[in-house]
Amino acid sequence: MRNDRLLNDNWFFSKSPEAGPGQQPRDSEPVTLPHTWNAKDGTDGGNDYFRGACWYYRQLSCPQQEGETWLEVRGAALQAQVWLNGQLLASHPNGYSTFRVNLTPALQQDNLLAIRVDNSKTRTVYPQKADFTFYGGLYREVHLITVPAEHFVLDHFGGPGLKVTPQLDRDLRTAQVTVEAWVTGGDSVSFQVGQQRQTVPVREGYASTTFRLDPVHLWDGRRDPYLYTALAELPSGDRVSLRFGCRRMEVDPDRGFFLNGHPYRLCGAARHQDRADLGNALTLAQHAQDIDLMLEMGCNTVRLAHYQQAQEVYDLCDEKGLVVWAEIPYITEHMPEANDNTRLQLTELVVQNHHHPSIFCWCLSNEITAAGGINPDMVANHQALNELCHRLDPTRPTTMAHAFMLDPADSFVRLADLRCYNLYYGWYLGELEQNEQFLDDFHKQYPTLAIGLSEYGADANPAYQNEHPAKGDWSEGYQCLYHEHMLAIWEARPYLWTMYAWNMFDFAADGRDEGGKPGQNQKGLVTFDRKIKKDAFYLYKAYLSDDPFLHLCGRRYRDRTGEETEIKVYSNQPSVTLWVDGEERQTLTGHCVFRFRIPLTGEHQIEAHSGALSDAMTIRKVDTPNPDYRYGGKNAVNWFDREDEILREGYFSIRDSMESVRAVPAADAVIRELLEPALMKMAASYGEVAQNVSVPESMQKMMNRMSIEGWMKQAARFVTPELVHRINHALNQIPKP
Repeated sequence: MRNDRLLNDNWFFSKSPEAGPGQQPRDSEPVTLPHTWNAKDGTDGGNDYFRGACWYYRQLSCPQQEGETWLEVRGAALQAQVWLNGQLLASHPNGYSTFRVNLTPALQQDNLLAIRVDNSKTRTVYPQKADFTFYGGLYREVHLITVPAEHFVLDHFGGPGLKVTPQLDRDLRTAQVTVEAWVTGGDSVSFQVGQQRQTVPVREGYASTTFRLDPVHLWDGRRDPYLYTALAELPSGDRVSLRFGCRRMEVDPDRGFFLNGHPYRLCGAARHQDRADLGNALTLAQHAQDIDLMLEMGCNTVRLAHYQQAQEVYDLCDEKGLVVWAEIPYITEHMPEANDNTRLQLTELVVQNHHHPSIFCWCLSNEITAAGGINPDMVANHQALNELCHRLDPTRPTTMAHAFMLDPADSFVRLADLRCYNLYYGWYLGELEQNEQFLDDFHKQYPTLAIGLSEYGADANPAYQNEHPAKGDWSEGYQCLYHEHMLAIWEARPYLWTMYAWNMFDFAADGRDEGGKPGQNQKGLVTFDRKIKKDAFYLYKAYLSDDPFLHLCGRRYRDRTGEETEIKVYSNQPSVTLWVDGEERQTLTGHCVFRFRIPLTGEHQIEAHSGALSDAMTIRKVDTPNPDYRYGGKNAVNWFDREDEILREGYFSIRDSMESVRAVPAADAVIRELLEPALMKMAASYGEVAQNVSVPESMQKMMNRMSIEGWMKQAARFVTPELVHRINHALNQIPKP
């Protein structure tokens, strides 16, 4: 009989460089798992969080018993060694997957278990360069598993020793379910699915059989996420089980994603697993809260980025009907020394998660061309990963998330079965309209290739507000405008097979220093601590959720200047009525976004109604802008009050494109002297990854079509109004050719 014992308590932690496997240091501190040593320094900015080796110790009493005793570690980042009584039993170079270690050969009555966990920089284990913090720690659960001598295997890439592969017939009414098991020492396996049971012999450690489900109950996404259970049992009493679902998922290059023969428009968000004050050391309840927030927002899909996530998360996606994009942390920079590591991580991802009906595709890499372009070794490794994926799981397609700098004409784009791009026009560069231009051009040029959006987003600190939100101000309002544009793109283009907002939650990127919160990427629709749903969260709810609701935007924008102001409402209802100071003002019919304008005269009580639904907030007129609403206390976007301050007929100004200005030596000198230092500071604030991005010539040409004013708004934090006036005045002295 198998026994599974949770080992989350009674651990001791040591950061001492003298710590080792043979003896617990006297100064080690008690900790409870999950645990990370970077919960604070990995989230506060400065790119100076501790990366090195630390030790975890635990006394382990194991009375003499028959069979075997295994340690199951569900997450130790980024590398781990397991020692028992001073003996090294195993090493594991993957910080995001489950691995198991047979303790039996070194086991005594009383034992010292020591686990060395290391998140040091290395060239042999991914990830090493990316826009998120690489927390160190024993940050998921640890279990002690005892099994009889005859048992299902525990050492096959952390997998369950059981594999379930459903195959639907063409009519979607029946299914053939193949169940396979790998065993040590057994001579027969009893399989059960539903009320059907079959006993089959074991040959060379392997047994399999097929069940027919007629009629089959489909796993049908959020509409009906029905799950079956497959059970396998040995004569010794060892038992394992897996839940699975029967579904058909397909992609059409013109019509997008199909679930069980019907169009099913995928739209959701990506998820990083960490949160404020905890890092990546989360409980099951905290994982569940994240999934609940996605469900509330209306997501029907989630990109679990950029690494294998906790098994409980995949389980929750199965239960709730979320379609999953699963991936490994092969990201940003190709390291030839780590090719074997990418294959190990992909193998563990697929073997451990093959049974989840929620998973649609396996992602081979993310923005892998960003820091170094394409080279033959990188292409060869991706080809090997693609083949490996199809060998391990012929039932699912592969995909890749490409950096927007990658030329769509490059054959590397077509290496995987499906392709997606990470597009940030309207935030990092360019204008919002270039997103649909890019996608439409791709679809027109390659009509037989499915294309999706794997990332897009804009940072927002909910403290920052602006009556005229603009790119680069980190305001909650601009994030709303950005996502309004992107959701309109999605709604009008059924050929997009999926779309993931980046990101569902703010997350730690210790190399960043921007937007008033050092150490954070603030593209989340929910804050790092999960306490504030930014206004853009409710925009997605308006588009995606069937639950009736309405939401008044701008409740954190209390102090407002000017003679009038915009009141915006997000709702999935067909009409919304605005009330001001207890009086009905206006009713609008529309779709998801409702914009009202009202005079601003003093303090106003604002209410929005639609049937029984209502929301309320208070705003007030002030004489001077609230400095707390501005990044750095200043408005670095609206610099000029009069057009004649900018324009001088026949001379350059900040309204001219970077391309035209830099073509004239005198004007180019102005940019090099006055603007380039600010642009360099902007790049540095995005962290190490941004500084290593290589931009191809075609992309640079497109970027250079932006106006000087657009570039300055992009770098608003580092551009003062005085500098804007100075640059414009200098350009106004230079005649156009």
